[in-house]
Amino acid sequence: MERRVIVIVGATGSGKTSLSLKLAAKLNTEIISADSRQIYKILDIGTAKPLKEELNQIKHHFIDSLNPDEPFNVSKYEDASLKIIDELHQKDKIPIVVGGSGLYIKALVDGLFNEVDTDEEFRRKLIDEREKFGNEYLYQKLIAVDKESANTMLPQNWKRVIRALEVFHLTGEPIWKFHAEHKREVDIEFLQNGLQWERELLYQNINNRVDKMIFDGLVGEIKSILENDKAILLHSASKYSSSMSGAIDLKIISVTSRCSIPEGFSTKTALVIVCFSPMCLMFMQETATWSGDMLGLKAAFSTYRPE
Repeated sequence: MERRVIVIVGATGSGKTSLSLKLAAKLNTEIISADSRQIYKILDIGTAKPLKEELNQIKHHFIDSLNPDEPFNVSKYEDASLKIIDELHQKDKIPIVVGGSGLYIKALVDGLFNEVDTDEEFRRKLIDEREKFGNEYLYQKLIAVDKESANTMLPQNWKRVIRALEVFHLTGEPIWKFHAEHKREVDIEFLQNGLQWERELLYQNINNRVDKMIFDGLVGEIKSILENDKAILLHSASKYSSSMSGAIDLKIISVTSRCSIPEGFSTKTALVIVCFSPMCLMFMQETATWSGDMLGLKAAFSTYRPE
């Protein structure tokens, strides 16, 4: 049997989950999630995890695997995913990877570059700057020294921005150059498929999803996270921060941590209902093009419309 892996990517609301479930059932195989937030427990509604009955029907990997304060990174994801892929191939199954997180997909398909050392003092300085001035400040610093790499990420992906700045600081070279020189040899054919909708239809899908999240208890989920231990809260916020729902979730957590909120939950509820949809649309407008460009999928995009 040829060592193939089906990869499904696309913007939030494009039907990745629906397609992957139908395809996995038809092929009698398993799904490997490439979503860097769905791997965490507690963060359920805001990360748009598959329903429990769907998880029971088809085995999923990297969903509800860790507590929000447990560390996990793209390097660990790459190593663990390759092991799962090998195990599935030995069972004559074709794995289906669904994402999610562009960096996770890229690391799995192309390999992760991690040959340049770290500079903890410099990294701490950048983290302090982020806390004082925000994500956009760091992003503009990266544009100034490495515009090409900056174009492959968003300001919300602040950890990636910091790593790119760190590599430039240590080597004087842009991180994209090291990625281009890094080649990983694996005997796997990754069949990459991107899902694309007309923008207006995609926006309607996102609005419908937001309405459903509110109905399903998003506000209560955020409240539960807000009432949790501070360490858990901060980790949870960072897990939400780059997702479709995370743009507003993190803003709610940030706002409520800096100002006095009256007792009750009405102010937080208002923030969710009033701000959530437009922020989702703004975020998706940026990511719909970015994800395809980053993964080199412009020519591979096809239209899929779930029933």
